[in-house]
Amino acid sequence: MLVLGILLWAITHLFVALKVDARQQLIEKIGLNPYKGLFSLTLVLALVLIVMGWKAMPHDMLYVPPAGMRHLTLSLMPIAVILFISARAPTDIKQIIRHPQLTGVKLWAVAHLLSNGETRAVILFGGMLAWAVLEVIFINRRDGAWNKPARVGPLKTTIAAVVGLVVTVLLVFGHRLFTGVPIISAGL
Repeated sequence: MLVLGILLWAITHLFVALKVDARQQLIEKIGLNPYKGLFSLTLVLALVLIVMGWKAMPHDMLYVPPAGMRHLTLSLMPIAVILFISARAPTDIKQIIRHPQLTGVKLWAVAHLLSNGETRAVILFGGMLAWAVLEVIFINRRDGAWNKPARVGPLKTTIAAVVGLVVTVLLVFGHRLFTGVPIISAGL
């Protein structure tokens, strides 16, 4: 189920990047809102399969991460979340990084691969990393030259960064709730 969920997630997103004409024909045939609904439902199904697959897989280890990698992961995650949020927020990060959201996904995946050697983690984070790399390649090929957006200034960039840090804190403390894997012990 985990692999099926990742494949469904990747194919659904890659369809938009690779099949522009087919996507437009589908929108013309069923309408924009039904297309958006179908797209969203497909992604929800993919996420459900990913979560169910994650929970169903055994906790077999492929490798034992080197000491200290957990701390590196915790250090990289605020950057990944800030990048992820920067894709939809007005920020000057888009002056430096063409695809901040996908860059955030790649950093999230790499950070988790550094600190988790379970088979299911390698499948999930490796699969999402592969998808994000392909997505960037295909979007760049589809869209051509990068036209950087207008600068928005340090205030808006700082606000996006602060929001990213707040979301990171929420993710750290809620990690056990939505993944079953605690990051912070109850004694803290």
